[in-house]
Amino acid sequence: MRELLGGDPGELLALDEYWADFEQRFWKTGPPGFWKLERQQTFKEPQDAGWQAFATGRWDESLRILDARRPEFADYYRRIADSGFATRRVRVVREPLTPYLQWELHVLRLRHEYGGLTRVVTPDQVVAAEADGPLPEIYTLGTDVMYEAVYDADGVLEAARRWRNPDVVTRCQEFIESLYDGGEPLDEFFARAVAPLEPPRPG
Repeated sequence: MRELLGGDPGELLALDEYWADFEQRFWKTGPPGFWKLERQQTFKEPQDAGWQAFATGRWDESLRILDARRPEFADYYRRIADSGFATRRVRVVREPLTPYLQWELHVLRLRHEYGGLTRVVTPDQVVAAEADGPLPEIYTLGTDVMYEAVYDADGVLEAARRWRNPDVVTRCQEFIESLYDGGEPLDEFFARAVAPLEPPRPG
């Protein structure tokens, strides 16, 4: 992965600065759209009501909260389409699934249904790119900017790193797209590997 960055360390942004920057740029995303790579198997999302329900063992409630977000997702992906771009995501999935990932895949399935298409790859499919360590959580907006989500030791988002070098952004976008091309569509993976599972036991 290091060679894709070409020695460019990017710039570290505090959360407030990152959110403002991302919001300003996201809706202006041009070709080739928004591409995201997710590698970690566990996160914490304390601001998300569905995650809170999942994390405290209220699995059925977490799924009800998620299902109630359907109008929100429909509006969000309609607005993206109206803005002239699309979002694509690669999710690295190690089996057996962590409890968090089992929950997150339900979220991603709903996003997938409304247009936020996701494909699943295995750790074996990224091992060649991880000689220097696990892949970062990165996402590109067109060819103008790339961010890396930076998490604390508990898996809570604490900052972000930003790159604005078009060469770096393009190389990383093409890398994510190459993984996407070799991935399994999320709906197919979900039906095979997630839907049959019993509710997870968080913690």
